[in-house]
Amino acid sequence: MALNFNPMTTSQSQIPSCFALPSMATLSSPKFFMASTLRSGSKESLKKPLHVQITHSLPPQKIEIFKSLEDWVERNILILLKPVEKCWQPQDFLPHPTSDGFHDQVKELRERAKEIPDDYYVVLVGDMITEEALPTYQTMLNTLDGTRDETGASLTSWAIWTRAWTAEENRHGDLLNKYLYLSGRVDMKQIEKTIQYLIGSGMDAHTENNPYRGFIYTTFQERATFISHGNTARLAKEHGDINLAQICGNIAADEKRHETAYTKIVEKLFEIDPDGTILAFADMMKKKIRMPAEFMYDGRDDNLFDHFAAVAQRLGVYTAKDYADVVEFLVERWKVKDLTGLSADGRKAQDYVCKLAPIIRKLLEKGQEKAKQAPSVPFSWIFDRQVKL
Repeated sequence: MALNFNPMTTSQSQIPSCFALPSMATLSSPKFFMASTLRSGSKESLKKPLHVQITHSLPPQKIEIFKSLEDWVERNILILLKPVEKCWQPQDFLPHPTSDGFHDQVKELRERAKEIPDDYYVVLVGDMITEEALPTYQTMLNTLDGTRDETGASLTSWAIWTRAWTAEENRHGDLLNKYLYLSGRVDMKQIEKTIQYLIGSGMDAHTENNPYRGFIYTTFQERATFISHGNTARLAKEHGDINLAQICGNIAADEKRHETAYTKIVEKLFEIDPDGTILAFADMMKKKIRMPAEFMYDGRDDNLFDHFAAVAQRLGVYTAKDYADVVEFLVERWKVKDLTGLSADGRKAQDYVCKLAPIIRKLLEKGQEKAKQAPSVPFSWIFDRQVKL
């Protein structure tokens, strides 16, 4: 999933502190949060995140729910995948290397790229890096009890979905990476280092190996990524690069289709186990959706993710308002207000999530004035040119 960033983790100057996470550098900075990708020559031992890790929180009897859904997944979820022969491929949008006009096509691409400002490229690079960390996201899905691919080639419906979803998503990073390479606007080595650091750092989605939480997380992420890529498409068109707009638009369309799949899974869980599902939904919202690229690091900037997210917020690519809108959308899509027969804890969880989006919006209004005072910082991805946060 082109899992995207959470504006609730942008700098404290932009987002009210009650919704902002602790500084990445002080809690789980990538330079402290990896093993094989530690800085060259570093003998520093691997630091662990400070929060308590909860694992395997799903009761054994509820694992049976997911096993019983195998046929339903085959009929309702696998049909949302596209056959490989009908999928677009990165080469469809890029100069063809065997064409006689290849060099002229690259020149035209670079001419269009010159008209696009640096801040847009910061966001596009950040999106691409997030997409390129796909191995981490497949790993996360395969931590979920009851749905994981137990063999690496399992024929269960859940496993088939995970592998095919990964295969579809793999095209996104490939396409954006090749486009950025050809554009000549970015420092590819710094970008490649950032990708390696990020994959080495992993992610911590707080799903507790629990598929209720896991599929709520992926639904939210796919919705967020659909919004983000849709907005980069819009901005590319405004800057006059129709080809880049098509690239981002086609990626957004994939994300929308994947969002539909994960939304249907959670909808089914609400039908089968409304109490367990609303408790999981409220728990994930209280933790705040942790973004998969939050450990982003380029070897220099300990707050790289926060800086990237701040630029995306300023450009309107993905904002704190979008975060609130996603919460509200899912509450309405899953008809959370209409749930009945809940336990006392379930009713409290229902009340919490139904009131959450307006609360977020009110808090954001209080933080908007501070956001206008944001500084500029250098980004190694664009040869250390300064970009306003």
